[in-house]
Amino acid sequence: MIDPAERTKPLLELRGFTVDFRRNGRWLRVIDNVDLSIAHGESVGLMGESGCGKSTTANAVLRLLPAGTQARVSGSALYEGRDLLRLSSAEMRRVRGREITLIPQDPLAALNPLFTIGVQVREAVAAHGRHTNSELRETALRSLARVRLDAPEMRARQYPHELSGGMRQRVVGAIATACGPRLLIADEPTTALDVTLQAQYLDMLAELKRDSGLSMLFITHDPGVVARLCDRVAVMYAGRIVESGPVAQILAAPAHWYTRALLDSIPPLDRRLPRLSTVAGAPPKLGEIVAGCRFAARCARVASACHESEPGLTSSTVDRAVRCWFPAVGPRA
Repeated sequence: MIDPAERTKPLLELRGFTVDFRRNGRWLRVIDNVDLSIAHGESVGLMGESGCGKSTTANAVLRLLPAGTQARVSGSALYEGRDLLRLSSAEMRRVRGREITLIPQDPLAALNPLFTIGVQVREAVAAHGRHTNSELRETALRSLARVRLDAPEMRARQYPHELSGGMRQRVVGAIATACGPRLLIADEPTTALDVTLQAQYLDMLAELKRDSGLSMLFITHDPGVVARLCDRVAVMYAGRIVESGPVAQILAAPAHWYTRALLDSIPPLDRRLPRLSTVAGAPPKLGEIVAGCRFAARCARVASACHESEPGLTSSTVDRAVRCWFPAVGPRA
């Protein structure tokens, strides 16, 4: 159990977190001064369209940007007061996989097709401590059972191609949680699952969180997933956090017009609409971000001030913030 006094302290805190990629001889800003915190035992959703920078943020925090990428990461990523960006490679390897772990979006790409499931789970455990072969085997089977994979002993002898997509997703979940991490970063792990399997997988993650006090950063484009699993949500657009706050408040009464448009584009279950709402246009491309609000070109409530300068991230209450000159007021229709 988590000490109640610890719940308000950030386990991970990003301050001015910024990522630049070098393309064609110039630096392009992908993630721009992101401030984000995750408390002990808390689940935070990072929500936004594809390409807005969610996965890049997660990979940069874990220092897992693709090899050969010319990138510079600045600001700070404080984990229990230690800046992950300042740790040596050896120190970061001790943190990654044991204290902070990642469930990737594509389990088939994450799993090695040449090794059995059991070998791959045992390898993750062996990398972070001395264990006997029997201890490794028991830990692997326990990890597979924890993520509700049926017949774990049989599955441990199988190869990734012998499992369904839902089973493979559970396997990468078992690998990510085998060492008892404190923070789990899940990068859209339910995208390739059907609705039934998605619900089962989210229930499994919620159970892990409840039983172990696990903190989570859940990356998704789906507000339904956020509503089911997360305590707070931060909405990202074009590399910026544009709104953040408690999930129930954000989903019921979003203040940023991008958040509102994103939620309005989801068809309701209780009535039929003559026409589904859409968010017109597309996010700005790298290197094409101009002065003013980044959402101005797509916003139905845009005013002249929106093109002149970018609004700051201002707090309307203690736990809510929005980046908009003219934020929406009141619940969605």
